[in-house]
Amino acid sequence: MTQHATTRTPTRTTIEADEKVPVIRITRDFAASPAQLLRAHTDPELYARWVGPADLSTRIDHWDARDGGSWRFVNVRAGGDGAEEYAFRGCFHEVSPQRIVQTFTYEGMPEGVSLETLTFEDLGDGRTRLHAQSLVDSFEARDQWLASGMEGGVEDGYAKLDGLLADGSIADASIADASIGGGDHGAA
Repeated sequence: MTQHATTRTPTRTTIEADEKVPVIRITRDFAASPAQLLRAHTDPELYARWVGPADLSTRIDHWDARDGGSWRFVNVRAGGDGAEEYAFRGCFHEVSPQRIVQTFTYEGMPEGVSLETLTFEDLGDGRTRLHAQSLVDSFEARDQWLASGMEGGVEDGYAKLDGLLADGSIADASIADASIGGGDHGAA
């Protein structure tokens, strides 16, 4: 496997490109319970606060975190000549305490759909290892994702998530309180 490891924060994020399958694997440990990480990935208000590069804000246009639900969000970079927007969308295929399976599409490249699986490994002592796997349709597409700057966005996002966990914004709630199946959270 080709490995792209980032070390900008005290917690290490590992990004690996499989040499035999067009897959990107991301592994990261968090000072959080599995329920907290699940909530961070399924509650649209929380998700918008941490996902993506530090210089972008996130607007949730549609969010239905349940089996068969769909989502769409837009990353926005405000600038002197107007805002740049980058839209993403997908469908949730499975949302459970153990994992999330979803599709992921950058609308700037709508033919490039990835299948993502996130699992939450309880390490004990209030720590959880997040395993994320993105399967794309070709090695070329995988390499384009890796060259796109995704590494910086992933690391920035996880640093913001660390901050939300540290400041208590993501309480350790039961699965019933994790906003799963909470319905459509569209833009007002």
